[in-house]
Amino acid sequence: MMKRILISLVTLLVVAGLYVSTLIWAPIPPNHQVFIGGEVLTMDADNRIAEAVSVRDGIIEHVGTTAEISDLITDSTAVVDLAGRTLIPGFVDAHGHFPGSGQTAFTVDLNSPPIGDTESIAELLEKLRAFGEVRTEGWLVGSNYDDTLLAEKRHPTRDDLDLVSATRPIAVVHVSGHLMVVNSAALAELHIDETTPDPEGGHIVRDLSSADQRRPNGILEETATHHARDKTLDLSATDAWQMTKLATSEYLQYGVTTASAGGMPTAIASLLGPMSKYNQMPLRVALFPFFDEVGDGLLTGELALDNFASGRVSVPRVKIIADGSIQGFTGYLSKPYHRPHKGDPDYRGYPAVPRDALFEQVEGLYKQRVQVAIHGNGDASIQDALDAIEAAAAKYPWPEARPLIIHAQMSRKDQIERMAALGVTPSFFAAHTFFWGDRHAGIFMGPERAANMSPAKWAQDAGVRFSSHMDTPVT
Repeated sequence: MMKRILISLVTLLVVAGLYVSTLIWAPIPPNHQVFIGGEVLTMDADNRIAEAVSVRDGIIEHVGTTAEISDLITDSTAVVDLAGRTLIPGFVDAHGHFPGSGQTAFTVDLNSPPIGDTESIAELLEKLRAFGEVRTEGWLVGSNYDDTLLAEKRHPTRDDLDLVSATRPIAVVHVSGHLMVVNSAALAELHIDETTPDPEGGHIVRDLSSADQRRPNGILEETATHHARDKTLDLSATDAWQMTKLATSEYLQYGVTTASAGGMPTAIASLLGPMSKYNQMPLRVALFPFFDEVGDGLLTGELALDNFASGRVSVPRVKIIADGSIQGFTGYLSKPYHRPHKGDPDYRGYPAVPRDALFEQVEGLYKQRVQVAIHGNGDASIQDALDAIEAAAAKYPWPEARPLIIHAQMSRKDQIERMAALGVTPSFFAAHTFFWGDRHAGIFMGPERAANMSPAKWAQDAGVRFSSHMDTPVT
């Protein structure tokens, strides 16, 4: 797959060179540019507000009054009159899955209100049918369905998707990104049947009404989705290019100038560097490749994170998935879910990576001086992450490690205090409260635990440095 994409990319870049005047969509900024006549929020320690700013060769060189900055203007200076408007630094999205929001280039959007308009499985199937008439080749893919917002209050199954096509592989991705439903044709291509065991850290959901209760019903959880994910991301260079272009435009529209590509598969990650290098992507992107894909090479020293860096793309750390999604019932908790999952009152979710393996991975990264970002939603998963970080820091002391726990959604107060002691930075998914808060209270966590999700105030009180993110394209 990688070879096919890279060959296609080289071809596309050659074409781009021939038609550079029409394809370059990230114009090179002038050497000297000034913004005058407005309010410039400096965001410095004193929160000063200036009137104007001068930027030379991409570096802010002066901030001051309009009169002061006007003295720096020459014939070659590009002047922007703010006319009283406010200029702020670009936003940094601390965690997301860039360029995933551009996936509408090759998938159909299945979001429910308030984001989309899919309200039933029947509507979901109709959208797949219509999209299949437009995109006639390869896997048919839908994205961001939410079972809790569908009228049936359940996931679609292979049998539902077979009504769209029994011969063309179909996959629909849950809004959390941690579950996927595929049809019979896809299961056959993935070689998943009654005899296929669950992978470590994942689950192939079975049809309990089948004769032996082993028939896969099409729902795949966590690591069981990986092979199917690779199939859905086996993109042509044109699709990958278009996806990145759509995502970039969306980010810039909202003032985001630094995006995060957390857990981006290397097949897609390999495209971002060349696109940035050839000025096709004006965003800065912080790329966190999956440990599962790059870990072995990093731990042996055969691979360096800089291998993926180019242009505006940096690779500051590696991502480990320690558990799943609360709204997908795969987040790993110390106490059972509020509403019993599949009738099991003791169900607490499960780790995506065994505890001993997590320790080994984090210790290996500390030894190689590679920073780590650990995805942890449930408090049991967060506990494992903190234990692994503490063990690694004791064995390989590294003051600059700056470990990150992504989401840290159900962090307990004692865990926040422990983060302060260990120098751990949680990045909270604040928008999650708007979209899923009521369902956390009523379905997943119950009122008491839901009231303390994404506990930024606890972090502030404990002196813990934290960030907030959108987890795009989840929201």
